[in-house]
Amino acid sequence: MNKAELVAKIADDTELTKTQANAALDALTDTITKTLKGGGKVTLVGFGTFTVKKRAARTGRNPQTGAAIKIKAKKVAKFKAGKELAGRI
Repeated sequence: MNKAELVAKIADDTELTKTQANAALDALTDTITKTLKGGGKVTLVGFGTFTVKKRAARTGRNPQTGAAIKIKAKKVAKFKAGKELAGRI
């Protein structure tokens, strides 16, 4: 499912217009992004938790040449499904 399909489904389920559903989805993703960027976490009870994880620097391999390369440390977004979501899948 892509964003347009998700917006259409939200609009159908909530009796909002597609424009309103798109604005709501954008607000949700922006809020989650800003919270994670600030070092916080977002927990949606029954759905899951979004957190930031620090990935350590490591050595990798260039698949074309086989040469060793250094991969810098970085922060990555992590999602852990909640118990209710995991049970429904």
